[in-house]
Amino acid sequence: MGRDVEQGAFSREDRVRYRQKVRRSLDVFALMLDDFGFDADRPMTGLEIELNLMDPAGEPAMRNEEILAAIADPLFQTELGQFNLELNAAPRLIEGSGFAEYEADLRSSLTRADERAAKSDARIVLVGILPTLTERHLVVDNLSTNERYRVLNDQIVGARGEDIELDIRGVERLQTHTDSIAPEAACTSLQFHLQVAPDSFADYWNASQAIAGVQVAIGANSPFLYGRQLWAETRIALFEQATDTRPDELKAQGVRPRVWFGERWITSIFDLFEENVRYFPPLLPICEDEDPVEVLHAGGVPKLSELRLHNGTVYRWNRPVYDIMDGRPHLRVENRVLPAGPTVVDMLANAAFYFGLARGLAESDRPIWSQLTFSSAEENFHAAARRGMDAVLHWPRLGDVPVAKLVLDTLLPTAATGLDRFGVDPAERDRLLGVIEQRCRTGRNGAVWQTEAVWAAERHRGMNREAALHHMARRYAELQRSNEPVHTWPVD
Repeated sequence: MGRDVEQGAFSREDRVRYRQKVRRSLDVFALMLDDFGFDADRPMTGLEIELNLMDPAGEPAMRNEEILAAIADPLFQTELGQFNLELNAAPRLIEGSGFAEYEADLRSSLTRADERAAKSDARIVLVGILPTLTERHLVVDNLSTNERYRVLNDQIVGARGEDIELDIRGVERLQTHTDSIAPEAACTSLQFHLQVAPDSFADYWNASQAIAGVQVAIGANSPFLYGRQLWAETRIALFEQATDTRPDELKAQGVRPRVWFGERWITSIFDLFEENVRYFPPLLPICEDEDPVEVLHAGGVPKLSELRLHNGTVYRWNRPVYDIMDGRPHLRVENRVLPAGPTVVDMLANAAFYFGLARGLAESDRPIWSQLTFSSAEENFHAAARRGMDAVLHWPRLGDVPVAKLVLDTLLPTAATGLDRFGVDPAERDRLLGVIEQRCRTGRNGAVWQTEAVWAAERHRGMNREAALHHMARRYAELQRSNEPVHTWPVD
């Protein structure tokens, strides 16, 4: 939900009008899917990376407004917490040397931004959850100053009507309460965008859902929160709980959560937008002046602003996106399951694996979603978030299989085929998928490195947990700048 919001209080009339506009937009969207020309000739990709700001002591640096002004680059935006930024890479094709171009641009942008941040006594860290965050950091006063975050906080907390409970049981347990959505700011993600044609959207979304657990297991990078070791990818549980608008009674009634894996395979992108409208009351009932019916009848491209805003307040792990670029509408799958980091090359390896595997499965003769139950895909997702590289996932014809074996024996060849169909340079394909291969062979991703580094600091250096986390965070930030993949990082 990236739009600026100035309105803080909404009337009953606002909500009624907004609901009517959303439904009108949904009807127009259905008509467009039937006979409108969507841009899908040469599918573009995109990347969004959420960033952390850390001071020299390893503490979160609450200085994003100051640092953003110093960076002065429209590709960088605010995020929820004052210790967060977001970097939006310029969209591009991945054929040929597209990944190498992504890497060069990202490294250049991050280096320049880090230089500006250093003048404010901070550095940029790519990690799923900054390991030194504590409850005193994640409070409403540390939300970014952009009013949209305050409004969103008020609407979510108001809808729930009581404090938000966090209860995450992993290697250790975290049980606490919060009176705001500020803990969500700890969740810094890596998001992939893949432009697809309307008639193939369902195949790509279903494929993305099927592989979400695999992605999380091999890309996990968020093992610590509030000083406790929890899940390999704690970000999943934290995001699901920190934005939950449902009190216990609504949970018991089966009301859907706004952070949602979903509940079924789909046959059209319309299924997802229709579910959003049917199941979720509006959080931000802000209406535009556009009449989408009039625009469509006049031969224009409707913005469908209300439908898009509503879609942005339903936090699917694979989100459908309707957008307009250069006057032409297009559709995207927004893959949101992965954490940021550890390095640019690690993130691009994750990107190559996702884009290739999604295409390989979406275009297969026998769809994976015809063989895997949706409930199994969801169970895989949460098992992967809990156990990371140690996860055992269910896969058709293989049964329960360790994730590393599944990737090495079955999924990497499919990802390579998908990248070939995109026209990716073979050397780039092999370089990036090679990072995934070595991660699986060594059993080492970002979460494994973080936990081993903390254990080493506690056992070999005699540090307590707090000191070990700060030591690890500073070491992580140093190694990150090498751009060597995390499976090669030394622990001590």
